[in-house]
Amino acid sequence: MSVSQKKITSILSGVIAMLSLSACNGILEDIYDAPRPEDTLTYGFIAVDDNTHTGRIYLDATDYTEWHYIDLHGKSVTTASVDAEAPANWDLAIHRYDAKTNGGAVTESAAAGFGMLPAISSIPAEAFVTDKWTTDKITVDMSQMMDGIIRYAEDWYNPCLSGWLHVDTSTMPPVYTLSGKIYLLRLPDGTCAALRLTDFMNDAAVKGFMTIDYLYPIQP
Repeated sequence: MSVSQKKITSILSGVIAMLSLSACNGILEDIYDAPRPEDTLTYGFIAVDDNTHTGRIYLDATDYTEWHYIDLHGKSVTTASVDAEAPANWDLAIHRYDAKTNGGAVTESAAAGFGMLPAISSIPAEAFVTDKWTTDKITVDMSQMMDGIIRYAEDWYNPCLSGWLHVDTSTMPPVYTLSGKIYLLRLPDGTCAALRLTDFMNDAAVKGFMTIDYLYPIQP
C-alpha cells in the first residue's frame, strides 16, 4: 500500500469513529446515556419546611385511571386505581385536576399568601363546601371522545377545591386557567390546611403534572 493510500485509510477510519461517537451521543443518547430530565424528578412531598409547616407536593396525575391519595398528617402519597379502595390514611385526593376530601370541607380564600390567611374561626361554617357525589365529573376513558362517548367513574368530588383549575372545552384546543387562589381545607380532626395549585404542567408542557403548595397545619 502506498503512503497516500495509507493516509486516506487513516482519514476514513477517523471519520467513521467520529460518526460512531456522534451517533451514541445523539440519536441513541436518550436510550443509553443520561435519563430524561422528567425521570430524575422526585414526586410526592418536596421542599418540606417543618419550621414553617409549609412544603410542596408534586404529582404525576397524567393517568385518568388513577387517584393520588395525599396524607398531610404523614406526608405521604398513595396512588391507586379509580376502582380500588382508598388507603387507610388520607386527607385529600387528586385525579388529574379533580379533587376530593376524606370527610373534609373546603372554602376559597382571598388571601394573597399563606402569611395573610384569615383566622379559621372567623370563617362561617356555611362557607365550607363538602364533597358531592358525581357521575359525570371523574373522566376515566376518552378513547371514544370523537364519537361523543366519554366514560366516567362514580365518586365523590369537591367542587370548590376542583375550581383551582378551569378547563374551557368550548374551544379547541381547550383553554386552561389557574385560579391562583388559596383554598382552606378543614379536616374532620379539626385541623386545617391551606392549598394552592401553582402549576399543572411539567417543564416539557405536558399537562397533568400537578404542583401544589401547602401550609399544614394552620396555626390557630
